[in-house]
Amino acid sequence: MRKLIETYRRAVMALAGVSQSSNSASTVASVTKPPVKASTRISTRSWLKSMHRLLMSLRVSLLVSFLVSSLSMILTSSSANAETPRFAQVNPRTVLSFPRDFGAHPDFRTEWWYVTGWIQSTDGKPIGFQVTFFRSATEHEETNPSQFAPKQLIVAHAAISDPAIGKLQHDQRVARAGFGLAQTSESTTDIKLGKWSMRREANGMYRVTLPARDFSFDLTLAPTQPVLLQGVNGYSRKGPKPEQASHYYSEPHLQVSGSITRNGKPITVSGSAWLDHEWSSTVLDAKAVGWDWVGANLDDGRALMAFRIRASDGSSVWQHASLRDKDGRLKQVNGDAIRFTPVRSWRSPRTQASYPVEVTLAIDQQRWLIRPLQDDQELDSRLSTGAVYWEGAVTLERDGRREGRGYLEMTGYVKPLKL
Repeated sequence: MRKLIETYRRAVMALAGVSQSSNSASTVASVTKPPVKASTRISTRSWLKSMHRLLMSLRVSLLVSFLVSSLSMILTSSSANAETPRFAQVNPRTVLSFPRDFGAHPDFRTEWWYVTGWIQSTDGKPIGFQVTFFRSATEHEETNPSQFAPKQLIVAHAAISDPAIGKLQHDQRVARAGFGLAQTSESTTDIKLGKWSMRREANGMYRVTLPARDFSFDLTLAPTQPVLLQGVNGYSRKGPKPEQASHYYSEPHLQVSGSITRNGKPITVSGSAWLDHEWSSTVLDAKAVGWDWVGANLDDGRALMAFRIRASDGSSVWQHASLRDKDGRLKQVNGDAIRFTPVRSWRSPRTQASYPVEVTLAIDQQRWLIRPLQDDQELDSRLSTGAVYWEGAVTLERDGRREGRGYLEMTGYVKPLKL
C-alpha cells in the first residue's frame, strides 16, 4: 500500500514539474527570509521569483495530498469490499436450460469443458485423447473499465495417450480473456484460446481444432444420447456442506470422427468420447486434498460416472456415482455404496507421486476392474493451472471381459489440489 501511494505521489509530482528531491520545509526556510542589501546578491526580483516558486510548490503539495488521500480511500474501500463474496453460488433450485447452459457462466469462479475419449486409426491401434478448456474468474471487479484488467483467464490442456510412445504427450495454453486472444460465449459452447478452439454447432455437434506442440486435433464430436444431468437435476454435491457443489452435466457416447496429425502426417480416426461441463465457486471441503473420478462409455450403451473426494489420510470426504442405461433410466448412489479399491500403483519418475493406476470400482452389487491403457499418463500443468495430475485412458472389465472404455482422473497425489 505504501509503495503504491508513494509511486502515485512521485508520478503526480513529476507531471507537475516538481523535482523529486524538493523539500517544502527547506524551501520555506530558504525563500521566506527578508531581502537584504545588494551585497547579498539576492535582488528583490529574485526574491519574488522564489516566493512564486514556493506558492506553486504549496499548490502542488496540496493537490498531491488530496489525490493521495483519495487513492487511500479507494484502496481501503476496495479491500473492505473484497471480503464480501462476489462470485455466484451454486443453487440447488436452479433449473439448467439449454442451449444457454452449454455456454460460459462468468459469474462463477471456476468452470471447465472436459472431453476425453478413445480413438483408433485404420490400423486398429487404440489411442486415448483429452481436451480440456478452463475458465477462471479473477479478483478484479467486472465494473473495472480497463480493458487490461484480467477479469477472466482461459486455460487449456490437450493430451494423447499412445502406448507406442510410452508416456503421455501433452501441451497447455493460458491467456486472459479479451483482445481477440481468448474468449468464451455465454450463449453456447464456443471457446477460443489462440488457435485452439471448441465450438458447438446448432445441430449439437462439436468441432475441436487444436494445433499442439507434438500433435494436432481436427475432430468432430456428434451426440448420440441426451444430456445427462449429474446429481439432482445438475446440482452435484462435492462435500458435506450444501455450498460445496457444482452445476454439472455430461454428454456420454459422443461419436468421434476427424483426424489427428503427428510428425506432420494427418491420420483419419474414429471412436467415442465423453464430455463434462461443470461450474462452481466453492467445491472442496477443507479436509479434501483431491479426487478420483471415472467416466466411461460402456459397450452396451450405458454411461457410468463415479467420483470420490479424498482426505489426506485416504478416506473419502464425499462420494457419488451415476449409471444410466441406453433407454435413459438413471440410477444414482452416494456414500458407502461406492468403493474405490487400489489394486496396483505406479510411481512417477518425475514427481515421485504414487498413483493407484489399477483399481476396482464397486457400486452396490456391481463391480468393475479398471485398467490403464499405459501407466505413465501423468500430466504436468504447473505452467497453467499449477497442478500435476494423472489423467488416463482406461478399460473397464467385469468377470474377465471388457465392458467399456473411459478415462480415470486422479488429483492431489503430488500436493493438495487448490482450485
